Amino acid sequence: MQRRDFSQAALSAATLTGLTVALPLTAQAQGKPLAEGTDYLLLDKPAPVEAAAGQIEVVEFFWYSCPHCNVFEPQFDAWAKRAAKDVVVRRVPVSFRPDFEPQQRLYYVLEALGKVDALHKKVFHAIHVEKQALNTAELVATWAEKQGLNKAKFSELYNSFPVNMKARKATQLQDAFKVDGVPALGVAGRYYTSGSLAGTMERALSVADHLITLARKSK
Repeated sequence: MQRRDFSQAALSAATLTGLTVALPLTAQAQGKPLAEGTDYLLLDKPAPVEAAAGQIEVVEFFWYSCPHCNVFEPQFDAWAKRAAKDVVVRRVPVSFRPDFEPQQRLYYVLEALGKVDALHKKVFHAIHVEKQALNTAELVATWAEKQGLNKAKFSELYNSFPVNMKARKATQLQDAFKVDGVPALGVAGRYYTSGSLAGTMERALSVADHLITLARKSK
């Protein structure tokens, strides 16, 4: 979804019509060499990375309530599991508006508790299949409790300094990459691609593979 489309009306319409992450491939995207400015963008100023020296960081920007992100999640998860050893994958929840923040913080609480593997996909399921809103602190805390987490501990972490800092850095990173919609991918703090640029998110993963190769060569 493009950033300009993130209104409640647009989200509801996307959910009702069953939009998927795949966008039609343009003629320009078919059968031509990957090109900067067409399939991906090179950042004017490198964005910060958390990967250690010698490793290549790939960031997936997402929003739990985005239907495209919901469809892309299994594709990205499979791609991440077969990534090369020098590739470090990091998920970054975006916050284009203040009402995105509860889900952004939800992710970082799950991360702090070591529950991303167990509950990340369940958040998507709760929103897109069970039609739960999960758009306030109370709603996400109540949902977490139903998953077996201690609600008081969850709320403490939700409002903690470390989660606050991670949420702030996530928003700063989305701005550094100039993320204009999700899902989207950042590579090595230097490159950016998305379904809008690549044609589909499946193809964006192929573009990411190409960008990883470029990043290796530039070491």
